[in-house]
Amino acid sequence: MLRIFTDSDTDITPEVAKEYGYTIISMPYIINNELIYPYKDSDKVDFKEYYSLLRNGTLPTTSSITAFEYMEYFEPVFEKGDDILYVRFTSSASSTFSNMAQAIEMLKEKYPERKFYEIDTLGITITSYIIVREIGKLYKEGKSIEEILSWADQEVKHFAGYHFADDLKFLKRSGRVGGVAAFLGNLMGVKPIIATSNDGKLETIGKERGRLNAIKKIAQYVKELGDDLENHPLYIVHSDCEELANKLKELLLEYNDKLNIETLYMNPTCGAHCGPDCMGIAFHAKHR
Repeated sequence: MLRIFTDSDTDITPEVAKEYGYTIISMPYIINNELIYPYKDSDKVDFKEYYSLLRNGTLPTTSSITAFEYMEYFEPVFEKGDDILYVRFTSSASSTFSNMAQAIEMLKEKYPERKFYEIDTLGITITSYIIVREIGKLYKEGKSIEEILSWADQEVKHFAGYHFADDLKFLKRSGRVGGVAAFLGNLMGVKPIIATSNDGKLETIGKERGRLNAIKKIAQYVKELGDDLENHPLYIVHSDCEELANKLKELLLEYNDKLNIETLYMNPTCGAHCGPDCMGIAFHAKHR
């Protein structure tokens, strides 16, 4: 039997995980000196409280999980005689996967007959989420691991993600913008437009003055690059700025009222890097 895993950095929730049969690997963050594992310490995340803390000056950090923690997730599955497919966020965004590789190497020595497969979504947060759901559908339909891997090989790079960040001090800390650029950007209301590249990196591809212009720019990317959108859901993610997310949804429905668009909160671990009032979208595209 094949068991499927994903991680909390893909924006998945326990409800969605249960729908498809995923086990969630919790990616932790540290806030007010407390190490928190989303959906492991508690089934729920109070997103409004979390992003309110960030607005009021709290700066969380993130932490990788250890090889031992990966083994705690995977070994019970191998012990039962099952194989694993892990649909994960991109390795370009974290060093955690070197720890995972160590865990798998040790487990393969103990369970040489077991198989471990992984699919790199070449994205994080919403760009991973849309792929996790598509693969979840294939798994639920009973597709073989070969069919799922073949689908991923052809389709992963046809799911594009675009974001904008509001408060550049969070991006400054993560190294994506310099201190002077962050200060001037905040002063002038500049919002960087960030795209997910073919190799899974988040790259600044432009800048817009003000939130509304940033939203319009993202909507333009969807219109230009969207492929077969009526047959693929679009997902909008936000870090507690639902009004902005609904504005983007409104613009896209004016373009095509047959689109299936869902909105959700950005997971707190990724939110630690972009801060509150960040927003993004993932959709099926001609290319990234």
